Amino acid sequence: MTGDERGTTERVLTLLGLLQQRQVWTGPELADRLGVTPRTVRRDVERLRTLGYPVHACQGVGGGYRLGPGQDLPPLLLDDEEAIATAVALLVGAGGAITGAGDAALRALTKLDRVLPARLRNEVRALTESVESFGGGRTPVEPEALMTLARACRDEVEAGFDYPSAKQPRRRRVEPYRLVASDRRWYLLAYDLDRDGWRSFRVDRMTDVVARTWRFRARPAPDAATYVQEGVASRVYPHQARFLVHASADTVRAQIPASAAVVRGRGSERCEVLSGAADLDPVLMHVLLLGHAFEVLDPPELATRCHVLAKRLRTAGGL
Repeated sequence: MTGDERGTTERVLTLLGLLQQRQVWTGPELADRLGVTPRTVRRDVERLRTLGYPVHACQGVGGGYRLGPGQDLPPLLLDDEEAIATAVALLVGAGGAITGAGDAALRALTKLDRVLPARLRNEVRALTESVESFGGGRTPVEPEALMTLARACRDEVEAGFDYPSAKQPRRRRVEPYRLVASDRRWYLLAYDLDRDGWRSFRVDRMTDVVARTWRFRARPAPDAATYVQEGVASRVYPHQARFLVHASADTVRAQIPASAAVVRGRGSERCEVLSGAADLDPVLMHVLLLGHAFEVLDPPELATRCHVLAKRLRTAGGL
């Protein structure tokens, strides 16, 4: 490619970027921004039309050039920040609950990865390969912290961060494994080097997140999304309960937020529900109000509590 051809290509791409930024540009405005004559602008507009971009020209007051919708989908022009933001949005879509959206988002991520320059491809791949999901509206987190953790997961290097404890934040050293997106928050599943075990951490609670230089060999790990979901819904609470619900797992998952309970299929017409709380009475009432027949599996004392509450309800109903 000659210098003149390269200059024309860069100018046409700049013109496309301008047309994508706002609805209407006048010819003189575009000529001024590009440092060319209005005649050159007209020629560059024709080049875009040849490439499949529907650039419309309107005469009169308020007229000018605008980029409209077309029958075909021509390439988009994204700057660095837009490319990374698009990748993050696609990752959320890939783990979302909308039927069919996950596969489409993953295909779009693959296409985006193919055309990104090297400096951005590694960033997007770090996110793509390091994020899992079990649910979608999340607590905001620092993008740089998320990216640092994603890179550490990808490169298998230790990470460090300050994390709240009972009294004050403490420095944690971990071998990061996966980022997990729940229906409310981002979590990191990692092997805690100081506590010698797997732990999940809320990313929004982390401060001073850094990737260290020490590499590690990946350990056998639990399923990231399942481990984090069970922790969020059950393990963090002092009391846990298991129920056998006489309805399909898909039906019950549609009734209970992923962060509130783990739902496991038991055939096509039954499922197991695992949840935790400081007081199991609200959990019991929530399962009751799902509207399906159910049985208490654990703990045994919760079955006894059912009899007590049933008697109280019968009395309240005059039975």
